[in-house]
Amino acid sequence: MISGRSVLAVVTARGGSKGLPGKNLRPLAGRPLIGWTIAAAQAAAGVDRLVLSSDDPDIMAVAQSLGCEAPFRRSPELSGDAAGSIEVVLDALDRTPGFEVVVLLQPTSPLRTAADIDGALDRLASTGAPACVSVTEAPAHPWLAYGEDARGRLDPFAVPPPGTSLRRQDLPPAWMLNGAVYAAEVDWLRRERSFLKPGETAIWPMPPERSIDIDTLEDFQLAERLAGG
Repeated sequence: MISGRSVLAVVTARGGSKGLPGKNLRPLAGRPLIGWTIAAAQAAAGVDRLVLSSDDPDIMAVAQSLGCEAPFRRSPELSGDAAGSIEVVLDALDRTPGFEVVVLLQPTSPLRTAADIDGALDRLASTGAPACVSVTEAPAHPWLAYGEDARGRLDPFAVPPPGTSLRRQDLPPAWMLNGAVYAAEVDWLRRERSFLKPGETAIWPMPPERSIDIDTLEDFQLAERLAGG
């Protein structure tokens, strides 16, 4: 629990994957990809219960063999490419009621640790924020990024305040979501239907080497190198 509130962690892993078929069960440095997320959640002190949401019997069987509950099978309506993560999490909350905080953990972020999960939960509690998401430093600062206008000319994506130094060492931190940890108060999430709300969602910074988000074979191979496999 965090501050006396019960916490449900939900691992979401559907069977279909166009970018890298079968990725959730693909061996990564000696264990199935999904096993990395399950192990981190099991080791997190702030998690009271861990469940899997999946439509795939093989994924469910592997998760159960690793000690993760799979108390229900996700419906086909929530298993297609168009299904959103929020709907999947809310479905899991409806099926396993009674929790005050929920954490979404995606298997495609295998290098996030138990400390990252607990860190996000602690940040949620310590800041009084209704939600917290993990982030990593943006590889390119938005003040240094440009698009193209209708005439084919440079068009800045974001305009810094007048007089701002654009030397890299003077730029303020710029963060991007890394997909590893999403935590929120259940009532707030049901109302907002998003983990992200500017001015309300807190952040948990993570280093780039733990922020890999697997979508392609190249991503998987990078994760293997980082994991020492």
